[in-house]
Amino acid sequence: MKKLLLATAASALMAGAASAEDVKIGILIGFTGPIESLTGHMANAAEEAMAEVNASGKALNGMNFVSVRGDSTCGDSAAGTAAAERLVTAEGIKGMVGGDCSGVTGAILQNVARPNGIVMVSPSATSPALSSAEDDGLFFRTAPSDAREGQVMADVLVERGVKSIALTYTNNDYGKGLAEAIAESFTAVGGVVTINASHEDGKADYSAEVAALAAAGGDLLVVAGYLDQGGKGIIQASLDSGAFSTFGLPGGMVGDSLPEAIGPALNGSYGQVAQSDSEGAAKLIEMAKVNSPAWDGTSPYAMESYDAAALIMLAMQAAGSTDPKVYKDKVMEVANAPGVKIGPGDLGMAMELLAAGQDIDYEGGSAVELIGPGESAGRYREFEIKDGKYETTKFR
Repeated sequence: MKKLLLATAASALMAGAASAEDVKIGILIGFTGPIESLTGHMANAAEEAMAEVNASGKALNGMNFVSVRGDSTCGDSAAGTAAAERLVTAEGIKGMVGGDCSGVTGAILQNVARPNGIVMVSPSATSPALSSAEDDGLFFRTAPSDAREGQVMADVLVERGVKSIALTYTNNDYGKGLAEAIAESFTAVGGVVTINASHEDGKADYSAEVAALAAAGGDLLVVAGYLDQGGKGIIQASLDSGAFSTFGLPGGMVGDSLPEAIGPALNGSYGQVAQSDSEGAAKLIEMAKVNSPAWDGTSPYAMESYDAAALIMLAMQAAGSTDPKVYKDKVMEVANAPGVKIGPGDLGMAMELLAAGQDIDYEGGSAVELIGPGESAGRYREFEIKDGKYETTKFR
């Protein structure tokens, strides 16, 4: 029945899009704000997926996918919501890659996506709270929940002989959820969390926060923050005061701008970030180098952004419709078995298979497998900073 319906859809007009009409997909991420050094790569990755499908000419009725960017700011929910409203009402997007940071993503989901029936596929919003958010079946994410990252970080710390940690987090949904997951997982394996304290982004002076962390002590300081904002400030203040010399770095602290800003003093710090070691990942890294514009396939959440855009387009093709209320039910289907495995560079073939009524299993660059409420099962790259570079230790 599934294949019959798909084949029938292939011969019908796409709902919500006339023949050869542009179909707009929003990219709503923080081009300004605490992860701004990452989002250019994320946007370019999502747009490469769209260009790949367009170049294939295999979308039903000759659809042409067009990217429309919006700035979520990552941290300002009101500004992110306003940007989302513009994409939906003024631009007429049919799907959204985004948001990026968890708090603003949750606000956009409740205040814009649900009222307007817009599918969101976030490449980087990782708060565990989003797993249980009311979403009307409209919200998905290609990055794993921080509940999983907390477990991974605890394993990393234990294997390195760490007995106690001081923990600081950015004071928002992302930071709170991640810090809770790290603390719970680390104490469950016998570790001690000496302090679990928030910090605000955008401050010029973090000496008071660092003094409290130093007084509590610990083998190292875990910073569940943002690399371009408060997390960086906490690390610099810790080094300046001699409070800590080694840092545990979760995903929000990963990006070239951090070691560039801190310098050699960051060498020896370590952590993990969501990333796959699959064949698809290796292929996408090479594709990124020759894309115009080029982007860094190893940059955090870039692969997940390519995959987020791909899932939206493939779900539309599978449903024979650009109406989010229709194609939302196909996202999980195209992302999981059974079906022909689809990696980066295979999107044209995938569109052709779907148009013929065949099943696909999209793996993409991040080894996509959507579980539970439509979120990635996820793998992590463990790293250590050496000579100012994030050197891979292993994958988990």
